[in-house]
Amino acid sequence: MAKTALLAKLAFIFGLIGAAALPVGALGHRLGLWDHFMGFALVFSGAVLAVLALVLGVAAFIFALSRNRPADRKPALVGMVAGVLILGWMGVQYSKAVSVVPTHDISTDRADPPTFDVVVDRRPPGSNSLGYTPEEAKLQAEGYPDIVTIRSSVNVEAGLARAADIARDLGWEVVNEDPDDGIVEATDTTSWFGFKDDVVIRIRPGEGGSVVDLRSVSRVGLVDLGVNAERIRAFRQRWQEATD
Repeated sequence: MAKTALLAKLAFIFGLIGAAALPVGALGHRLGLWDHFMGFALVFSGAVLAVLALVLGVAAFIFALSRNRPADRKPALVGMVAGVLILGWMGVQYSKAVSVVPTHDISTDRADPPTFDVVVDRRPPGSNSLGYTPEEAKLQAEGYPDIVTIRSSVNVEAGLARAADIARDLGWEVVNEDPDDGIVEATDTTSWFGFKDDVVIRIRPGEGGSVVDLRSVSRVGLVDLGVNAERIRAFRQRWQEATD
């Protein structure tokens, strides 16, 4: 009898702590309390606790039913549900990771990607390299063939102003507007962990107006879960809406 109650309590406790570990790990990184390695470690520990909560919860629930102990069913059920929800969320994240190409640097111009200026000194030590390699270009071509240069009828000056406005509308922090180099630089913060991703928008004269190229680079992580490509698509949609 005591063993059933203990299993139910452990499932309940592990489920609650595991569920708390996910937002705590992310929020702590977002607030600057620890680095992303610690944040990921907390999330991983939450997944381990979820497995324990699920296994112990199932065992406790079966014992509680067979031994007619209704008081132990509720904590066991809570642990089971928490474990399923946590592992389900982790499964979704894993599915995203394996469904996208393993890159963190996306450019609309793979042959001549836009380069950063002011952003370079704003990136902390240990950030991903800003070198765009042929391997990354190949991966991007395979995974995101739709990410290409935007051709526009607006001139460079008007385009730079529009680019900065769109960046701000999307919630990016614009850190540089350089009409001489024809670039706008910005930093976007992800919603979950608060990761900083850097963006440069380059506008050059083109036939009938201008050509607009973007590059979005994650500061940390080898796989961006498709975030950089989605960021460029969001900008492209806003640009096209403004043109229409």
